[in-house]
Amino acid sequence: MADYDFDVLVIGSGPGGYVAAIRAAQLGLKTACIESRETLGGTCLNVGCIPSKAMLHASELFEEAASGKLAKLGIKGSVTLDLETMHAQRRDAVKGLTGGIEYLFKKNKVEWIKGRGAFTGADTVAVGDKSYRARNIVIATGSSVTPLPGITVDNDSQIIVDSTGALELAKVPGHMIVIGGGVIGLELGSVWKRLGAKVTVVEYLDMILPGMDSEIRKESLKVFKKQGIEFKLSTKVTGASVEGGKAMLSVEPSAGGDTEIIEADVVLVSIGRRPNTDGLALDKAGLAVNGRGQVEIDHDFSTSVPGIWAIGDVVPGPMLAHKAEDEGIAVAENIAGLTGIVNHDIIPSVVYTMPEIAGVGLTEEQAKERGEIKVGKFPMMANSRAKTNHEGDGMVKVIADAKTDRVLGVWIIASLGGTMIAQAAQAMEFGGTSEDIAYTCHAHPTHSEALKEAAMAVQGKPIHI
Repeated sequence: MADYDFDVLVIGSGPGGYVAAIRAAQLGLKTACIESRETLGGTCLNVGCIPSKAMLHASELFEEAASGKLAKLGIKGSVTLDLETMHAQRRDAVKGLTGGIEYLFKKNKVEWIKGRGAFTGADTVAVGDKSYRARNIVIATGSSVTPLPGITVDNDSQIIVDSTGALELAKVPGHMIVIGGGVIGLELGSVWKRLGAKVTVVEYLDMILPGMDSEIRKESLKVFKKQGIEFKLSTKVTGASVEGGKAMLSVEPSAGGDTEIIEADVVLVSIGRRPNTDGLALDKAGLAVNGRGQVEIDHDFSTSVPGIWAIGDVVPGPMLAHKAEDEGIAVAENIAGLTGIVNHDIIPSVVYTMPEIAGVGLTEEQAKERGEIKVGKFPMMANSRAKTNHEGDGMVKVIADAKTDRVLGVWIIASLGGTMIAQAAQAMEFGGTSEDIAYTCHAHPTHSEALKEAAMAVQGKPIHI
């Protein structure tokens, strides 16, 4: 039997894949990573998390100046939008971070195999005309945009686009329709709304942000409406065409009813993502996908085939970069004979709009199904720092077990919600109670004091409201 080329061969260099490769190499395992893109980092660094945050940040600053918000602070003067420069700083951020992963590969002696991998056996992967044999193979191929039946996305035309195309628009659309009221649609819709577009979100369900706490979803909708984003809820899209450089979208009530045609300059299709398994030839490795196209795994990220592991968007669970990264560390440690664990009950999720919307743990609805609970809330308008910074929209909500006081879930709408949620996740990881958070000294004045006060409210004793 031929020798192995590698101890660990990772397919895919997104957050899960590159972290798994680096940690495996750090643990002394001969490691390679297969990636077909010209740059490392997967969807997240190239066309997802990172470039969208670059545009969210830049558009936020533009909107503050153009809307007159800065003038009220004594910062006066007119501003103009240079969209190409805004795109350039986005591309620069991507270039710097993807190049950083390449540097980390070299530093940790991870070999980058350029091309697309496909199994030819349970321990062998072909890339082009070369074949590589490994003791352990980690599937970390991520996910891609879910298509909407009957609607053809053409990013080059910049009329009907997906999230990748929405990052590259050469001009601000007069009217953008976003199909899907989830995280990606709301983030990218917010970008173009701030830059001057009219934005309409069409959502099949009766509320935005499925999966999040019901009260937080309703409060978020109020905030977005206040910002001028329009919503057509309980509405399904039945078709789309391009006529004279415009998109013509056919919609009707989800429950059935009359069809309405809406005209738009750009339609963004953002109804979710699906696992990337096409072309992997999983059958040749003895693997199959489940009904959702995912690779099933055990608690240690091993598949049904010994020596083949899987992590990230390609396995069940939320499709989040930080979940994939944690799984990357865990799977490498398990391969090395250590104990790699990810607590999937405590995975924070964040919508990077302004304000940010963040949550970790159970929703109030889920918690009530498990037993008696207590809930504490605190509005951001009563937080001194948020009020001073004119960031009064939002709230913090702490859900605790009524008997043990253990924190079961935390939900935040605040300008710094994505950062604030980390404290909640850490408290929950340690099995913390609302009292633990309430009696921990928080610096003043900070937005984080709202979490302390919401925890105090669980016992009915907040100070500043």
